[in-house]
Amino acid sequence: MDLDERVKLVERNISEVITREELRELLQRKAQPTAYVGYEPSGRVHLGHVLTVNKLRDLQDAGFEVTVLLADMHAYLNRKGSLEDMRKLAEYNKECFIALGLEEKKARFVLGSEIQLRRDYFLDVQRLALETTLLRAKRSMDLVGRKEENPRVARVLYPLMQVVDIVALGVDVAVGGMDQRKIHMLARDNLPKLGYRAPVCIHTPIIHGLDGGEKMSSSMDNFIAVDDPESEIRRKLRKAFCPMGEAANNPVLELYQYLIFPRYPKVVIKRPEKFGGDLEYRSYEELEKDFTQGEVHPQDLKESAARYLSDMLSSVREYLK
Repeated sequence: MDLDERVKLVERNISEVITREELRELLQRKAQPTAYVGYEPSGRVHLGHVLTVNKLRDLQDAGFEVTVLLADMHAYLNRKGSLEDMRKLAEYNKECFIALGLEEKKARFVLGSEIQLRRDYFLDVQRLALETTLLRAKRSMDLVGRKEENPRVARVLYPLMQVVDIVALGVDVAVGGMDQRKIHMLARDNLPKLGYRAPVCIHTPIIHGLDGGEKMSSSMDNFIAVDDPESEIRRKLRKAFCPMGEAANNPVLELYQYLIFPRYPKVVIKRPEKFGGDLEYRSYEELEKDFTQGEVHPQDLKESAARYLSDMLSSVREYLK
C-alpha cells in the first residue's frame, strides 16, 4: 500500500485530521506509527463507540500499532463508581471491543490506573497544569461538567490527564469523536511546552442519540448497544427520532451514513409491493436524496436499518455468549 492509499484509508469516514500534512510526514517517517483511543468504562458499549473502533481497524490496515485505553481512573473522577467497579466494567468493554474486531493480539489494551498512578505521570500532570489557564481547562471539560453550577476540581483535572495519557502511552496519533477536539487542541498547544511532540489528531463524527439528543450515550438511554438482540434493536429504532424528509441531525440516517454504507456495497430498503417495492442504493447520498424528497418513509428506513445493524452485530452477540 503506497502513501496516498494509506492516507486515504486513515481519512475515510472521519470529520477531520489535524493536520493532513503532519499525517503524511508521520507515515513517511515511521514504518509503524502508533495511535490510541481512550474509552471511559461507564456504561454499555454502543454504536457511538463503533465509529472509533472502526477507525482503529482502518489504522491497523494502514500499518499503525493501536492502543485502547480503558480509562478507569477517568470514570472514577467522573464519579461513575468505585475503582473496583470501573475495572470490572473495563474488562467487559474490552471483550466488546475484541468482538468488534480489535483482536487482543493486534491491539494493545491498557488499563488507565496502570499508568496514571505513576510518579512521572503525575509530575507531567502538574507541569501541564502550570502551562494551562483555568479558563482553558474549563473549556476542555466535557459538556456535562461545563453545565454544572459548581463542578468539582476533578472535572478540570480530567482533561489534563487525557493530554498526559498521550505522552504516557507513547503514541503519535490521538483518535476520538469531535467532542474530544478541545482536549486534543490543548495537547497540541501545550505538550511541546513540556518537551513532547504534538500529536496528530483524528476526529470521527458524533452520532446523535436515538431521541435526537446531542450524542448517543448509555447514561441518556438513547443508544443501541453492540450486544443488543435483534428484537431490541428493532424496538429501539421504531421509536427513534426520524422526521419525514429531514436529514439534518437525523440519527437513523447517520447510522446509514457512518455504519451501514461503509460496511455494505449495496443497501436495500425493503417495502411492500403496494408501496412500490424494494429500493436499492449504492451510496448514502442517493438514499438521503430520496428520503428528503419523500420517496422513502421513515418506518421503512428504520426497519431496514434494524436488519443491517443486527447482521453487523451478530458476531458480537455470538462472541459474548
